[in-house]
Amino acid sequence: MLYELIAVVRPGKLLDVKEIARSAGTLVLRSGGVVRGYTNWGTFLLPRPTRVHQMRHTEGHYFIMRFDSRGGAQTELRRVLSLDPRMIRFSVVRLGKTLDQIAKVEGQARWRGVDAHKVDLAAELNKFKESMYQKARPDFNLF
Repeated sequence: MLYELIAVVRPGKLLDVKEIARSAGTLVLRSGGVVRGYTNWGTFLLPRPTRVHQMRHTEGHYFIMRFDSRGGAQTELRRVLSLDPRMIRFSVVRLGKTLDQIAKVEGQARWRGVDAHKVDLAAELNKFKESMYQKARPDFNLF
């Protein structure tokens, strides 16, 4: 089965993110699974402030790992990640079960349909603001 791990790590040291990603990948490989790929999305603000391991967090470093494994491996992965104090949040999602469902899934996760390293966040934010402005502005051209 194909799974996707979406993880939010305490920001600060990129080395911590790499260590967590490496340990998660090693765990999958030891259980007989295959890691399809990693995607580093960088540091973003969290949707809301979160308190984990007696610390309050307002931002986190996001990464995604796609992997094929049996169901027990992702359960073990959840257990190990929940014990790591550097983790803020994570989620493991099953992307597909049959070969037809997972054959065309890439190893790299895309953000809004583009490669994560090519995203210009300021431009994306300006597009969003402009679309909200267009919705809020009344159209007085009646003729």
